[in-house]
Amino acid sequence: MKMHGVAKILEDIGVLLELKGENPFKSRAYYSAARIIEMIGEDELEKLVREDKLKEVKGIGTALNEKLKELVLTGNLSYYDQLKANVPEGLFEILKVPGLGPRKVSALYDTLGITTLAELEYACRENRLVNLKGFGPKTQQNILEGIEFLRRHQGRYFYSEARRIAQDLLEKLMEFPAIGEASLAGSIRRCREIVKDIDLVASTPEPEKLTHYFAGLASIEEVIALGDTKVSVQLKEGINADLRVVGLDQYPYALHHFTGSKEHNTALRSRTKKIGLKINEYGLFRGDELIECRDETGFFAALGLAYIEPELRENSGEIEAAEEGNLPKLVQKNDIRGIFHVHTTYSDGADSLEEMVCSCLDSGFEYIGISDHSQSAFYAGGLKADDLARQREEILILREKYPEIAILGGVESDIRIDGSLDYPDDVLEKLDFVIASVHSGLKLERSRMTERLIRAVLNPHVTILGHPTNRLLLGRDSSPLDIEQVFKAALENDVILELNANPARLDLDWRHLKMVREMGLQVSINPDAHQVEGLADTAFGVAIARKGWLEAKDVFNTRSRGDVEAYLEKRRKY
Repeated sequence: MKMHGVAKILEDIGVLLELKGENPFKSRAYYSAARIIEMIGEDELEKLVREDKLKEVKGIGTALNEKLKELVLTGNLSYYDQLKANVPEGLFEILKVPGLGPRKVSALYDTLGITTLAELEYACRENRLVNLKGFGPKTQQNILEGIEFLRRHQGRYFYSEARRIAQDLLEKLMEFPAIGEASLAGSIRRCREIVKDIDLVASTPEPEKLTHYFAGLASIEEVIALGDTKVSVQLKEGINADLRVVGLDQYPYALHHFTGSKEHNTALRSRTKKIGLKINEYGLFRGDELIECRDETGFFAALGLAYIEPELRENSGEIEAAEEGNLPKLVQKNDIRGIFHVHTTYSDGADSLEEMVCSCLDSGFEYIGISDHSQSAFYAGGLKADDLARQREEILILREKYPEIAILGGVESDIRIDGSLDYPDDVLEKLDFVIASVHSGLKLERSRMTERLIRAVLNPHVTILGHPTNRLLLGRDSSPLDIEQVFKAALENDVILELNANPARLDLDWRHLKMVREMGLQVSINPDAHQVEGLADTAFGVAIARKGWLEAKDVFNTRSRGDVEAYLEKRRKY
């Protein structure tokens, strides 16, 4: 093994020992050995090892000497492999966050069970580090800023983040004097939950001037390619962006083409060919004759299809549905009449109960469902039964103060390993609703996790199954489970499924929602808000609901205040 590789492994061993809480002198010995190896030089290191003289170098003891011989001569070290096997791999990624050393990372792992960067970010946004010994509000904010810095260089972005950056870019693009039309395209326009880059399409009679204008925007770090019809850049936020520029009459075809997806475009081209037409990014043709279309609606109509919303363009049956006139009338943001899954300062929220109520009232919502963490969630300040009673008293006072909005008192109750909830029935029956969620034991064997969730939805007090697959985007895969069996149990027991709109979750996955709709289940689009600003995340949940073919009738919180109150009252009488 090369010198730098040996030194790196020695450094890693030092880190692993710190993460495991070993004697600090032991860690320092490996850090020092790494520096010594780098000073020895490539050729000299192998020579010393082969001549068994490395142990004569100051700072290299007998034990280290034996390990270095194994490493240099074989390229492997069993001691290193054993250490790595006992420490979650994601902790090394967390160590890349500025200001986080092994001790702090170890504390996060030991107290909060954090093993990935995404889990750390989620914990910060839920204010779980504020009262953690050795951390606090400032450290939590610094960690968030460090995570944002790292993500710029990962090449993958949450939809929410990419959408914000792209929207700013589009607004600047629209300031070009000779702009015709312009739009976001690609995966952002299709509302994919993870985005790799930004695609924009614009029309103008002055393409060369537009491409140069775009390349000169202040938000651009580097121009990768510049031509008359395409510009590729890297933005200062780290994400890449492509702008395609076409003539005014080519815009509808280009917008469709660069929106994609690739699979949708391929399927549509195949269908178009069968009816004697041809499409590409420049037009729709019958032979050499251009079929003129003013917009995408006209484009689809010329193909004998109803307009297909961008979110649906994944070749998952949308073309056949458009041909048969069976496309859904997708839910819209203004269909949402109230929200559930809101946290306050009673647990790990940043804003008070009254502040959350007032924000929902200002947003025009008819109801708000308060659901702080339950007593098992000690890391999130989970509520004991007495705390729930105290919160209930405040809710009653606020109902008198704000009669314009229904303030519903609930809880996000942890689902234990055996599928039971962490409150007795006499506590749960006093609540207006219960969200049941898994927060621990996320990697149970598939059959056990399925049984766990099914038992939870069999509980007559459960109203909503929270973030059903437990995934964290860019950080944690879904828990192994038979999702269809869970859906069937939810349907049989009149349990609503949550579409958690937190940008790091977006759980349920849109790929499951079509099945949910076909089975006749109800979905509640919940922001899982831990502060006033988090209420706006509901919009991201709506985007995913649309991508999953949901209509307003499929979404529980599109119901009126009266309907929701009547539904919850009926369930409480079961």
